[in-house]
Amino acid sequence: MLVWSNMKNFDNDLLLRVLRGERAERTPIWIMRQAGRYLPEYMAVRAQHDFLTMCRVPELSSEVTIQPVDIIGVDAAIIFSDILVLPEAMGLNLVVEEGKGGPRFTNTIRRKSDLSSIHAADCENDLKYVADAIRLAVERLNGRVPLIGFCGSPWTLFAYMVEGKGGEFVHARAMLYEDPATAHEVLQLLTSSAISYLKMQRAAGADVIQLFDSWAGVLSPRLYEEFSLRYIKQIVDSLRNEVPVIVFAKAANHSLRKMGDVGASAVSVDWTISIDEAAKTVGGVVQGNLDPSVLFAGKGTIRSEAEKVLAQAPKGRHIFNLGHGILPGTPVEGVKTLVDFVKGWKAFERN
Repeated sequence: MLVWSNMKNFDNDLLLRVLRGERAERTPIWIMRQAGRYLPEYMAVRAQHDFLTMCRVPELSSEVTIQPVDIIGVDAAIIFSDILVLPEAMGLNLVVEEGKGGPRFTNTIRRKSDLSSIHAADCENDLKYVADAIRLAVERLNGRVPLIGFCGSPWTLFAYMVEGKGGEFVHARAMLYEDPATAHEVLQLLTSSAISYLKMQRAAGADVIQLFDSWAGVLSPRLYEEFSLRYIKQIVDSLRNEVPVIVFAKAANHSLRKMGDVGASAVSVDWTISIDEAAKTVGGVVQGNLDPSVLFAGKGTIRSEAEKVLAQAPKGRHIFNLGHGILPGTPVEGVKTLVDFVKGWKAFERN
């Protein structure tokens, strides 16, 4: 059993115990995008500040980070930020315009000559606001639950850097075929920056790290192994003795076994695979994997669908989560119903 350095004591350490392979009396639950626009309390803050200001002002970021712990009762907080702040710190210009299709970069990396516009991130300066937000959130949590830090995977960040915005990532995928050397150069620069960024988060007080490979599913198995997994493994290898790392790769079930081999503390899966099959394939701790749309259903349906996941999941090696982030417009009562049900489900007493 791996014991990470500088682990703190918590009133609720269920998440950490499962990640360490220790016995837990119930399944821990937290939810991707749990700090966000489905919460009226979040929207009250958001009404006064634009999105990037909320990311960059530690007092605001830490405030909305803690809201789901207080309101929903989840077993962990996750720092409020965005995966694209890292490419921004590397030289790209990030803008978020209301009602215009999400965040985008006004400059992109389409060819080797464009590399002159980016550099390794100076995390201690350009991303200091993230570390400050983590420190403030840890202080405000006061040992109640662990705090999760995060970063986008190199491939997912690369996809945005080349394309400039979300979508089919045609230019990003084409570069892998047409100019793989330049793609690897950018991916390695991203990997080095991500390691520095995540080590900074750990030093600031993050207790767990999650890597979001949100666009894993647009790659074939061969391309995924070459242009994503190899860089994820570098990050995991650099952090594994310091902090538990969870890897989430959406729509990449074709590579689950290989994801299980990168050495992460847990692998998070989407809802397109049964949690028991995922667990057998990964061979370790799994996280997930309720379809986020279930939270729009009635309370009885939410409970029955959650129970199906819990019943199939490996006892003591499962962290309950959605198969992706909470969707806009999700009823708060649906989220509360899910969390309360998971926290009350005494599977370990039945076995």
